[in-house]
Amino acid sequence: MKRSNLWTTICFLICMASPPLAQASDTAKEKRWADQIVDELIDGDAVWLRAGDHRFLAIHMEHNTEALKGGAIILHGIGIHPNWQDVIYPLRTGLPERGWTTLSLQMPILPNEAEPDEYAPLMVEVPPRIDAAVAFLKQQGIDNIVLIGHSLGAVMAIYYLAGDSASVQEISAVAAIGLNARDTVNENLDTLLMLERVKLPLLDLMGSEDNAFVKDTANERQEAAKRGGNARYAQRVIQGANHFHVGQEAAVLETVDTWLVNSTGAGGG
Repeated sequence: MKRSNLWTTICFLICMASPPLAQASDTAKEKRWADQIVDELIDGDAVWLRAGDHRFLAIHMEHNTEALKGGAIILHGIGIHPNWQDVIYPLRTGLPERGWTTLSLQMPILPNEAEPDEYAPLMVEVPPRIDAAVAFLKQQGIDNIVLIGHSLGAVMAIYYLAGDSASVQEISAVAAIGLNARDTVNENLDTLLMLERVKLPLLDLMGSEDNAFVKDTANERQEAAKRGGNARYAQRVIQGANHFHVGQEAAVLETVDTWLVNSTGAGGG
């Protein structure tokens, strides 16, 4: 065999034996979202946080009340952004009127055609972003920090809390809106397994008209929390609400705020 052919064969075998590269966030899409958001932002301020070498957008909005209840880190769902009109925008702008400073994060995303299971490799990018958000709020003198996630953002919040990041201990409670428990062989998306590891106060909030993968696994999620010994898990249903809670924004805001206050003692409540 000629030397050039031998080298080609060796390279081919090495490539075949090497694991495929892990999926990474679509940073070009993140930039497009960020450019659009920054140009049009009215409520709140754009801030840039760092997760390792990656610079990502967050939207910061300070509380508008005399007393501060705490800081809420908000995580959006699949493929979208931190100023999304459904669930995210109503919470990030409504909670400050109730005493919460909010920080809505751009989470790792994939192209529009990506399937939910394709997000599994991206989950490892979640903790550094939330860690950066926690550090930002701590620098603002905020100690009572909560997580709020919608849809895949709710899964990301649970993934983070089930992990071993040093900043997990800084989180007081989590509100998971539209949390699913899809059948998956990937531990990174195994909501039920992760729920068994979460010990913090946890609100599992869904709509009565929510997606099937949310409604049909409600009992399984309750059982997973029970197996994990989490006596501070609570499940609530907003009547008439779909997965994006369109038209039920006030009910979501009231439910989340009331539950977080009662669970963390924020504002002396």
